Amino acid sequence: MVIVPGFVFINFTTMDRRKFIFTSGAVAGLTAFAPALSLAGAAARVPSPTLRSLTDRIKPISPEERLARQEQARKLMTEHKLDAILLEGGTSLKYFTGVSWGRSERLFAMVLPQYGEAFYIAPAFEEGRAKEQVGSAKLYTWNEDENPYALISHILKERNMLTATLGLEESVRYFVMENIQKAASSLSISSATPVTAGCRSVKSGHEIELMEIANQITAEVFTASVKQLLEGMTESEYAKIISAEFSKAGVEGGALVLFGEASAYPHGLVKENKLKTGDIVLMDGGCKVEGYESDVTRTTVFGKPTDKMKTVWDLVRKAQAEGLKSARPGVSAESVDGAARKVIVNAGYGPGFRFFTHRLGHGIGMDGHEWYYLVGGNTRLLQTGNMFSNEPGIYIPGEFGIRIEDEMLITLDGARLLLPPQESLEGM
Repeated sequence: MVIVPGFVFINFTTMDRRKFIFTSGAVAGLTAFAPALSLAGAAARVPSPTLRSLTDRIKPISPEERLARQEQARKLMTEHKLDAILLEGGTSLKYFTGVSWGRSERLFAMVLPQYGEAFYIAPAFEEGRAKEQVGSAKLYTWNEDENPYALISHILKERNMLTATLGLEESVRYFVMENIQKAASSLSISSATPVTAGCRSVKSGHEIELMEIANQITAEVFTASVKQLLEGMTESEYAKIISAEFSKAGVEGGALVLFGEASAYPHGLVKENKLKTGDIVLMDGGCKVEGYESDVTRTTVFGKPTDKMKTVWDLVRKAQAEGLKSARPGVSAESVDGAARKVIVNAGYGPGFRFFTHRLGHGIGMDGHEWYYLVGGNTRLLQTGNMFSNEPGIYIPGEFGIRIEDEMLITLDGARLLLPPQESLEGM
């Protein structure tokens, strides 16, 4: 995202719905809330000792770790009968190489073969910027009147790979695939997802540590922010407070904020709501630490909760606990969703998706939503190192909704949440 004073430029190709909602909400409240932010002054932006201790622990992913990821990818290529994989700019390229590159009509790509040296393709006028990032790796360039796909075909021919099976990372654009096929018709094109997801869905110790830090920062931010709730405040004004608290910690972060009846819709409504006494307050968001995301939802109440709110909150908390209890290596993703959903349905908030309207969880790592998903129909077996959101909810249209969300790591013999679970509807 590029920031210009007074404007926010949103990349709709990479921003998921949740991020768009809280970004657009923040923009809506920017003018009205700016005076309050400026009055806070520079002193208010100083991070707390707890936040400083967390950020002091952050260590970037090393080049050696990225090379080890490439070697793991090669092992998976052997398993899945792929001779090479191709990645455009995006999260997977960053994961395997550390290279950050935007996408346009001009092709920039990396090809990682099962055997031999990886290589990059870049526009010739971008050679300097490309070399800064790819270092000593093999870089081929093409001028504006040349065909980058013909260049790929030529390189593969030199490597005796014109009849190879080339896996494309799942977000590679259709026109790229089409032009590769035209330039090298003897290639077999397949999906690289078993390789990219196979690597990225199993988190290393270092990745887990970065995600733990991101989660702990998020918990600190939510705790600090909830103390600043005021009657009459809009959802976007509160979202700006949360974003400002993340800025204090020196990280990029934000949240979707829902007040009152809007909380009965998992991603809210278009209409802006003002906070009233007795309203449910739902905060769903997180931050990035060295590219790794947190995704946490906390639901509380502004004032005194009704008995129904407390009952529903207790059910959602129990459902989250049952999902956690059922998760371990070797069990199916759908069975974890089923364990949590059963609690809610058996309590009368069913059948199926009637009140618990979404899956239990999604994979998370460098993307807020990534492989794999805890949902009915997914028979994939969980592995040690998988990371998921565990986020049951009950949504009652016309009244309120309650969701509790934490990141859940699959361990050697079970699962654990990265944060202590929320203690009560009235506490954080």
